[in-house]
Amino acid sequence: MEGNIAQLGQFIGAGLGAIGSGLAAIGVGNVAANYLAGALRNPSAAASQTATLFIGLAFAEALGIFSFLVALLLMFAV
Repeated sequence: MEGNIAQLGQFIGAGLGAIGSGLAAIGVGNVAANYLAGALRNPSAAASQTATLFIGLAFAEALGIFSFLVALLLMFAV
């Protein structure tokens, strides 16, 4: 019985950790949408903001990868 409760806790924790992956996808969408909105308003400044776009995408995606790793650690850690 105790092993089942511990396993249940692992799965609940992993599920909560995996929510971060979905939230990272929302973050990537926000970064790209805001860049596109700014580029359409001022096309001449869009070229100078491309590096900032990629940095924002990388940070948002890195947070998703970290939450995925936490979920895996919670599921398969002893």
